[in-house]
Amino acid sequence: MDILDLFYKGGPAMWPLLVLSILSLSVIFERLWFWLRILTQEKEIVDRVLDAARDNWGVAGEIAKRATDQPVGRFLYAPLSLPKSNAETFRLALESSAEDELAGMRRGEKLLEAVIALAPLLGLLGTVLGLIQSLRSIRIGDLGTESTAGVTTGIGESLISTATGLIVAIISLVFYRLFQSFVVNQVKVFRRAGNEMELLYRQSPPDFSNSTSAIVRESPRENFTPPRKQGKNRFSEPPEPPNLPE
Repeated sequence: MDILDLFYKGGPAMWPLLVLSILSLSVIFERLWFWLRILTQEKEIVDRVLDAARDNWGVAGEIAKRATDQPVGRFLYAPLSLPKSNAETFRLALESSAEDELAGMRRGEKLLEAVIALAPLLGLLGTVLGLIQSLRSIRIGDLGTESTAGVTTGIGESLISTATGLIVAIISLVFYRLFQSFVVNQVKVFRRAGNEMELLYRQSPPDFSNSTSAIVRESPRENFTPPRKQGKNRFSEPPEPPNLPE
């Protein structure tokens, strides 16, 4: 049987199921491409940044900056981009960056959840509507005769929407669980990399003595040049009276 014929025989519920399937497939393909790029590069990025941090924090920051197109690169670069920090600020930068990146990794999950919940219900609704239409033409006197053959065929066709809704929901559920497992794995990766970064920071914190903030500026008092001593203004004080003869 042709797919197009099945679609039309499924009834009006097939149209919203088609929309849900398109939305679900778009999210699935986008997330697959997203995770494929992440999982193939993140281990190399983490190893390079941590190895560089053991010797030179500046080099580690440059490596992390070049990898900011990846979530783990932005996560590692967040504390290294601070001009000056202490251990507490370093940890807060890691935590806030991890929360932002993990939230971005969960993009599309709400849509998949909606498809998983709505697709079976829409399929069941299409089946109920098909059954109502088929059973409406049945008469009690026609039961057991050949005139009910068309009714049974209509009942069978009305189940197409239920099967379609279940197929859409099952496929969406499989990839939804797969993407959730990827996020859980990323939480472990971020926690491990963040802990190693913080441990390296506590063992050998960066040297900020050469930063621009450590430049000592001359005091304004040292650059102050006192004005020349000016003569008395003859208009500022009253003139002395002349010596009168006695």
